[in-house]
Order: sequence, then C-alpha cells, then structure tokens
Amino acid sequence: MSATAIHWVVLGGAFAIFWFLALQIVIPIGADTAHEAGEAVQAGHDPGAPVRPRLLFKVGIATAVAVVMWGILYALVLGGILDL
Repeated sequence: MSATAIHWVVLGGAFAIFWFLALQIVIPIGADTAHEAGEAVQAGHDPGAPVRPRLLFKVGIATAVAVVMWGILYALVLGGILDL
C-alpha cells in the first residue's frame, strides 16, 4: 500500500470515528419519553422509549458535524500542522 493510500485510510477512519462520536452525542438530545411528553405508555412499549426518536434527522446532524470536524482535521494535515 502506498503512502497516499494509507493517508486516505487514516482520514476515512477518522471520519468514521468523528461520525460515531457525533451520533452518540446527538441521539439523546430531544428524546422525550411518554411520561415526559405527558402521554400514556402504550401496552407493550418500553416506558423509557422515546416518543419521537427522529433518527434520520439525528443521523443528518451527526453527518454534518463529522464533515466539519473532518474538514478541520484535513486542513491541519494539508497545512503541515499534523503529520500522518
């Protein structure tokens, strides 16, 4: 594997880490349970389950945050401040 290929593998791995970290931070935001939302818990549902999880929205937010963080990392690598 050439040095350029390894460079992109490291940057791809960094994006995956940034994305997963951002997703873990975003998932609990705005996740109200039925009790917190003032609704009755339906039969068969977990009482701690969110009423409206809005996962696609949260995945989009996590992706946007990861892109920004990755862009900062890439700028630092291109600027010679970080060396891979």
